[in-house]
Amino acid sequence: MSGSDADHPFEKLLELMETLRGPEGCPWDREQTRESLKPMLVEEAFEVLEALDQDDPHQLCEELGDLLFQVVFHSHIAKEKGEFDALQVCERLHDKMVGRHPHVFGSESFKDSQELLRNWERIKELEKKESGREASSKKSLLDGIPAKLPALYRANQITSKAARVGFDWATVEGIIKKLLEEVDELNRARSEESDHQVKEELGDLLFTVVNLCRR
Repeated sequence: MSGSDADHPFEKLLELMETLRGPEGCPWDREQTRESLKPMLVEEAFEVLEALDQDDPHQLCEELGDLLFQVVFHSHIAKEKGEFDALQVCERLHDKMVGRHPHVFGSESFKDSQELLRNWERIKELEKKESGREASSKKSLLDGIPAKLPALYRANQITSKAARVGFDWATVEGIIKKLLEEVDELNRARSEESDHQVKEELGDLLFTVVNLCRR
């Protein structure tokens, strides 16, 4: 590593992590595992969201740093296991983003953002096939949405992803019509005193409301 590299903020951060996890480092940091870090990763992500909501640049800078530290932490654990390191994470991200923006780094063009997003999903599928990561059990484009997301957020992501590939109502009025249909179905389920059916219809109603909120 050259002197200029050693002074680079990201290199200094990697060296810091090396020290913290080293023999003379911090006992707490050395004890951490991928499993123990999971809650912290989620917490830091939500603290970034809170800083965004507060529109506080100073706080956002700090919280983004805390989130980045989690990325560096997981990357260092992977390095210890001989899997990959933080620089490989950066390189892979760079190559992926270049590949997913053919309208910026290539000759493709799209008429609007919706067409662009559909192409984004198509590229992601091609990447999985080419890398052999496409699981044989995958049955739907929506299977890639993490199951551990908070329920309402996951529902929003499902509706957004479906809309990218053309599964969406043409107008907000169409969603409202569907919402009223779901209310009628809920009332029928209540009149039949079927707890299971009421639960199902409430789910349909809530999912439609999420769609309406998205639009």
